[in-house]
Amino acid sequence: MPTGESDAGLIEHFAENPVYWASVKIPEVGRHWEEYGTWRRPLLLIDRRLLDPAGSGLQVLEGRTRVGVLRGRLREELHAAPDHRAWVGCP
Repeated sequence: MPTGESDAGLIEHFAENPVYWASVKIPEVGRHWEEYGTWRRPLLLIDRRLLDPAGSGLQVLEGRTRVGVLRGRLREELHAAPDHRAWVGCP
């Protein structure tokens, strides 16, 4: 799931240490990940066709840390829910 060019590599940076990034802001966030395997608030995504009519897929507008934490948790085989909430803007 891409981000803007200015954020290239940022999601993967968060994925390298998901436990740290899930708990660095407030303790409730880390506990929520451990208990529910997902984020507390939905991400904000847009359909890439809004940026480029020939584009496809989704672009992260808000939630890069959450996507990175999820990727890292999946890679490290930590608890992750099968479904995750997101707001998606589409044309």
